Amino acid sequence: MQQIDLGLSQKTETLVLDADQSDSESSATVQYHPGFIDDNQASGLYHTLSSLVEWQEETLWIAGKERKVPRLIAWYGDKDAEYQYSGKSHQPMPWIRPLALLKEQLEKELTTSFNSVLCNLYRNGQDSMGWHADNEKELGDNPVIASVSLGATRKFQLKHKTNSQLRHKMLLTSGSLLVMQGTTQDYWLHQVPKELKVNEPRINLTFRNIIES
Repeated sequence: MQQIDLGLSQKTETLVLDADQSDSESSATVQYHPGFIDDNQASGLYHTLSSLVEWQEETLWIAGKERKVPRLIAWYGDKDAEYQYSGKSHQPMPWIRPLALLKEQLEKELTTSFNSVLCNLYRNGQDSMGWHADNEKELGDNPVIASVSLGATRKFQLKHKTNSQLRHKMLLTSGSLLVMQGTTQDYWLHQVPKELKVNEPRINLTFRNIIES
């Protein structure tokens, strides 16, 4: 895979998620960069990752019943980037070249470090991700989460943890980058809801930095 052209110079939308004007909460920000990867390269990267990533179907126990996670998942990263989410411990698979190259370029653009990536494959609009925050202890305080979307456009929604009337939503297009930072994970939940009219798949790559315990 050749280096891809990234576009932080493209139009950027910034949400300052400020609910009560407190100093800590006012540092919760979400930046959205549409066209971060151009259409042709985003399409090529989507097809490459569709075949190269070792997609896995996971199950969860909910109310005493085993249920399938409504998407396919893969966890890649440095060898010590073990991650606990959805009640399970995940050992990283070794980096594959396309993900490693994208990680390096994101680190340069965002001037931050990542040592892992959670890959999600939404096979169609039936697949989803429920309300949650990326607030696991392994991510440390004020984590930077960089989320790259490839394939179908899907809705992304945010709501405040204690005031559910405070909500934001946006459409994540192919080739876009969403960056959550500051205290976003402390005060806000996010989700990718079901969209029954969506028939095409989407790959989402969320780059993170796992802190060793």
